Amino acid sequence: MGLKPVARRVWALKGTRPTSNGRHKFEGVYVYGFAHPRTGRGRFLVLPKANAECMGRALADFAGWADPEGRKVLVVVLDGSGGHTAKELKVPPNVVLHRQPSCTPQLQPAEHLWPLVREGLANRVIDTLPALTEVLAARCRWLAANPAVIAGAVGFHWAVAA
Repeated sequence: MGLKPVARRVWALKGTRPTSNGRHKFEGVYVYGFAHPRTGRGRFLVLPKANAECMGRALADFAGWADPEGRKVLVVVLDGSGGHTAKELKVPPNVVLHRQPSCTPQLQPAEHLWPLVREGLANRVIDTLPALTEVLAARCRWLAANPAVIAGAVGFHWAVAA
């Protein structure tokens, strides 16, 4: 998510035009998200980069949250992006990565989390990365507190059955 505004359609009085800010700033932060398809339990982490090191931190955070005792095997479904397939990626011992075929984002349940996260930024102008991080963190906390919203987005019939 970046400092470039996320534009959405808005209502306006007849004969008037709504104002919009169309600036281009390409700084950003990255949201790592994990969701349980059946229950909608979710965990989000906002980190400064999308690389193997941050992905490893996110996986470790997820494993500690989902199974603090480390007794369960946690299956994480991923796409084939570079941070997910890097050789130096450190995966916790109780986490198994299941990679989906290339070019199939519609099969990746977590891809459907991102419109929910972006909605918290719609039609807002945010000037700094710390402010953006705070807005994203607040949105992610709201999503985590509303598992029915997450389950509605990621609850694919095949994922729920698994």
